This record gives sequence, C-alpha cells and structure tokens, in this order.
Amino acid sequence: MAEMQARAFWVTRPGQGEIRATALAPADPREVTVRALYSGISRGTEALVFTGRVPESQHAVMRCPFQEGDFSGPVKYGYSAVGALEDGSAVFCLHPHQDRFTVPADAVRPVPASVPPARAILAANMETALNALWDSGIGPGDKVAVVGLGVVGLLIAYLAARIPGTDLIGIDPNPDRAAVARHLGIPFAPDAPAGYDADTVIHASGTPGGLETALTLAGMEAMVLEASWHGSTQVPLSLGEAFHSRRLTLRSTQVGGIAPSHRPRWGYARRMDKALALLADPALDALIDGESPFTSLPETMAALADGRLSALCHRIRYEG
Repeated sequence: MAEMQARAFWVTRPGQGEIRATALAPADPREVTVRALYSGISRGTEALVFTGRVPESQHAVMRCPFQEGDFSGPVKYGYSAVGALEDGSAVFCLHPHQDRFTVPADAVRPVPASVPPARAILAANMETALNALWDSGIGPGDKVAVVGLGVVGLLIAYLAARIPGTDLIGIDPNPDRAAVARHLGIPFAPDAPAGYDADTVIHASGTPGGLETALTLAGMEAMVLEASWHGSTQVPLSLGEAFHSRRLTLRSTQVGGIAPSHRPRWGYARRMDKALALLADPALDALIDGESPFTSLPETMAALADGRLSALCHRIRYEG
C-alpha cells in the first residue's frame, strides 16, 4: 500500500515555524491512523519552545511523545491533539500539531461521549492540574491560594474549589481573568490579600514575580507548590523574608511523573482517562477563547509568543 501524505507544524528556528509535508506509512495491526479534528496550543510551554528558550540541560527531559527534531530546531512539538479514527470515534493523543498521524493503538485514549471533541483539547492541561492537586495534598476545609490564572491555574483552582469546605482564592493581576474565574466558581482577586495565611499556595503564573507573591501568601509551615515551568528564565527569590521565618516548603509539581500519593495505583492511561472525564462540564468552554485554521498556525504561534494575540487556550481547527 502506498504511503499517504500528512502535514505537520515545525518550529524551524527560534521565532519562526512552517507547515511541512511528511510521508505517513499505513498503520500496522498494532497501530491506528488518526485524522486530526482539533489541537490545542499549550501557550506557556509552546511559547518557550517556539522562541528557543528550552535550557540545553532540559532537552531530553522535556521531549514530548512523537516529537521529531530537537529544541535547538527544527523541531515538531505539541501534545494536545483530538482526532477521529476510521470508525469515526473521537480520541485524544499527546501528539504534535499534524493533520494525520499513525501511532500505537495504546497511545490514544477515547474521548467520553459527555465531552465534545472541541473541548477535549484541554485534556493535557486538566491532566497537569489533576496531578498538581494530588501533589498539593489539599483536603476539605483547607485555605488555598492559586497564583496565576492561565489555563492550568484556572483548572487547578476549578478542581480545588470543589473540595468540600475549601476556602479558596485565585489571584491574577490581569483583570480579564476575573470573569472566567467567577464563571468557573473561583473567587478572584487582582492582588494578594494581606494576612491570608494559606495552608497551601499553588503558583502557576510562569513569572518570578508571581512566585514571590505566592511566598507572601503562605502561612506558618505551609507549602508553596510550583506548577510553572520557567525554561531558561532565572528566578530570583527573597528567601531572607517570610520563607525562612515561617519554615515554608517550596516544592515543584510536574506532569511527567505521577504524584507519589497515587503512583502505586495509577498509571498514565488511568490518569488521562480521568482528566478527559473531568472535562464534561460545559463551563470549561470559557477556557478556549480563540480558534484558527491549521494552515495559519505559523502566524498564530508567532502572534501568541510575542503577545500580539492574547488567549487562554487557542484551538487549532483541521479540515479535510
């Protein structure tokens, strides 16, 4: 059987990308061919990749499934694809932006009937949020602050707000985040309230200033959980202030490993299935605030990376 043709988005060098044709071999009995419907741009991570700000020491660690090339460029990157199989069923796959692709059958997860494929692009972000919540150890009645209300921060706060008795606040200086936060049932503040004394603070702004704010919100012997990836950005911290006297703990969370509290019983497939199921709430559509065709992805990625296009989650639409 002849090879098919597919098209994929490549970062050719920092700040530039293009759509390239690629040969697509027929699937063998252990594989499936997926026709892409939508993919999501993970703005924080993909902006770092697009602008060449992945530290060399992290090139191996930060590879995504089915990535081709390396972060020095050219590189094919991305991890939030939703598509259809030959029988028409919708699936999610951690795959770069590509209109058709062939992968092992166990690399795709079924999209629940309760979740529209257009919303399922949030699955990778929800998986990150779920893992962060497990790492945080937040329980009923805890006082919690989430600093940085991008997609991951909003999803973390969305989950935390549904733990019984949680006293929660979401903090972001961007006033545009207020409406979507309240739409998701998250109390919003543009600044850190004085004397908050949180049991747990989760930082997801991706900025050094946001992490400084997170440290000021933590109560005695509390934990600050760092959910941001800063890439090559240096992060100075004022550790001579409350961090030391309050005996605070600063800990990272990263989706590449399942939280230790759940690792003995959970695998990656089970975690992804749960992330997909958690997307059944129509209110989560508010996180997807932009859409453009696959053919314009080079221009879209450049505009997102340099700030000309502002979006929480930008959806890419495939046709044909």
